[in-house]
Amino acid sequence: TLFTHMFLHGGWFHIIGNMLYLWVFGDNVEDRFGHLTYIGFYVISGIGAALLQASIAFAVGNPFIPLIGASGAISGVLGAYMYFFPRAKIFGFVPIGIFLLPIEWPAMLFIGFWFLYQIINGLLFLPFAGMGGVAWFAHIGGFLVGLILAKLLPKRGYYS
Repeated sequence: TLFTHMFLHGGWFHIIGNMLYLWVFGDNVEDRFGHLTYIGFYVISGIGAALLQASIAFAVGNPFIPLIGASGAISGVLGAYMYFFPRAKIFGFVPIGIFLLPIEWPAMLFIGFWFLYQIINGLLFLPFAGMGGVAWFAHIGGFLVGLILAKLLPKRGYYS
């Protein structure tokens, strides 16, 4: 359903990948919104993600493809993070051969590249929307809903 899909996953790698993004970005966005607003924000982002994915799938003739995973809602978290914390830096690793090089990057750059990647793949796989195993337009929809809600919903505290 529009609600339950956010709490189902296609396997361990699917849920671990989603939880990694939620772990890195979610707590700061939750702090900015407060607990109750964050829950509503998360659910609305997930529903918006599902609606865009379903609309695109319907438009290209694949209306009955199931949608599972939290990535649409978590994409909303990324949209809000980019809005609230444009100068933040995130710590990560870049694989170089068999080694992992620790790196600190601007969150705006990381999320910007992530969003561009979603758009490119969404357009490349448009004729197969919903059939390729990744709901690219759910990611795009969730991100855009999160960005909009970050501006509109009440916030708590002050962040520079």
